Amino acid sequence: MEYLEFFLYGLIQGLTEFIPVSSTAHLKVISLLLGIDDPGSSLSAIIQIGSILALLWYFRNDIFNLRSQSTNNLLYYLLHQRLLKSILIGTIPIVVLGGSIKLFVPYFFENILRSNLSIALASLVMAIFMYLAEISKKGSTNLKNHNYSDSFLIGLSQAFAIFPGISRSGITISTALVSGWERVDAAKFSFILGIPAISIAAIVEFIFSFDEFSSFSFFPLFFGLATTFVSSLFAIDFLIKYFSSNGLKLFIIYRVVFGLVILLNL
Repeated sequence: MEYLEFFLYGLIQGLTEFIPVSSTAHLKVISLLLGIDDPGSSLSAIIQIGSILALLWYFRNDIFNLRSQSTNNLLYYLLHQRLLKSILIGTIPIVVLGGSIKLFVPYFFENILRSNLSIALASLVMAIFMYLAEISKKGSTNLKNHNYSDSFLIGLSQAFAIFPGISRSGITISTALVSGWERVDAAKFSFILGIPAISIAAIVEFIFSFDEFSSFSFFPLFFGLATTFVSSLFAIDFLIKYFSSNGLKLFIIYRVVFGLVILLNL
């Protein structure tokens, strides 16, 4: 039974982390529907490690190219590479906001933000924002010509993804579209920006809940991480290919249905 639970946690996390529907919300709601325990923020963050590894693997060629282009002076290259600066700038808001909540109001997250009402309302609000992004004028901003204000704005929107139901990929992709980004590059920047954000969340949760982590069985947890890795790869590849030609319409409809179903069952 424990293996089945971690398999489901990993499958839900992997499929919903990068598709704009909110992995945290689905981990909680679907777990309740299936009659298994809510994994909680700590286990959710740890399971996300599989998603981080999937991102690194999927974009391994881009990462390798960064290294191969800077064999003589890696530090200099990292400090002067535009995209890496953008990622750093975009990561600052979520570190500040997430760190403040974790340090000063830790129980607010578990008791208020993870409530079914909060998740349902967040899903509906995101559906509206994603609709506005979908109908916004298509722009020409991409990974090569974006400026740092774009990075900060998208990073600022990413900070709101600490609220379950918002979806990190959903709000960052939508913000990029509203700001005039090309579809494919909006998705790619969202994914790459997620590497430090998801990593930091996992590390912080591991530190704050080390005693709880030690109570998890190793092999079921590893099985869950492997499931997350495989399903995350599928989700990343699917979204980039599907989103480039179909946009957000399917996910907008899904979010409205998801939010209304939760509200009707409160």
